[in-house]
Order: sequence, then structure tokens, then C-alpha cells
Amino acid sequence: AMSQAEVRKIDSNQKITLRHGPLANLSMPPMTMVFTVQDATQLEGLNVGDKVQFVAQQQGSQFVATELQPAQ
Repeated sequence: AMSQAEVRKIDSNQKITLRHGPLANLSMPPMTMVFTVQDATQLEGLNVGDKVQFVAQQQGSQFVATELQPAQ
């Protein structure tokens, strides 16, 4: 399921800081946190303040934002 978020920061090393709503698949309440993106091209065209939707997954100790895209 896609979660809603707002972009707070974009780092050059494939990391994005998102203020997200509840992440049901991770049993996580709304908060602001850093996610790694699997593909740096997902960050192209995104700016701080943009609304996005994404799928969050935990891979080891990292949280990864997959299917990151602008909110419809």
C-alpha cells in the first residue's frame, strides 16, 4: 500500500528525508525520517515541500523508499 509523505530534504547519496503518515506495513506511526532510495533516478524532479507517495520497506537496519513518485 502506498503511503503519503512530504519531502523535507534530498541528499546526493540516494537518501531522502520524508515526513510521512502511518506506515501500516511497518507498524510505524507518523514521523519524519530518512529513507534510502534504490534508484537515484527516483529523486529526479523532486523538491523540498513536494507531496509524494511511496512504499516503505525495511531491509536490514535500513528503511528503503520504493515506488517513490509525486502524489496524484
